[in-house]
Amino acid sequence: MRMEQLDELDRRLLALLREDGRAPVADLARRLGVARATVTGRIDRLVASGIIIGFSVRVRDELDPLAIHAISFVEVEGRTTDDVIRRLRGFPEIIALHTTNGGWDLVAELRTETLGEFDRVLGRIRSIDGVVNSETSLLLSSVLR
Repeated sequence: MRMEQLDELDRRLLALLREDGRAPVADLARRLGVARATVTGRIDRLVASGIIIGFSVRVRDELDPLAIHAISFVEVEGRTTDDVIRRLRGFPEIIALHTTNGGWDLVAELRTETLGEFDRVLGRIRSIDGVVNSETSLLLSSVLR
């Protein structure tokens, strides 16, 4: 199953699960106007097909032990992108990594506990063979998620 094969009920269910991945099936069914068995079957199908790849916890920003959040834009030299991605995947501080178009080749979301750790991660990223430039911005507060 691919995202374009989802119907309106699947899309509404996914939106509710993004709000609260622990919402009881009965609440989801009530909000969607369908039977609990329908919701359970849809969730099972979305998990089995790989559309839903897991459930996670979101921590209030000011209570998050990984308090330093940042976005790093990375420029890669020539054909070294796959090697750089392979190296960056080994960084536990990188919680998301994306390829992109435009002036930057990669975008990494970083989280660390301290500014010292943050500084060391930036140094490690910049020292990877194939990384020619980077620009990083600290995320100060989240106004929409």
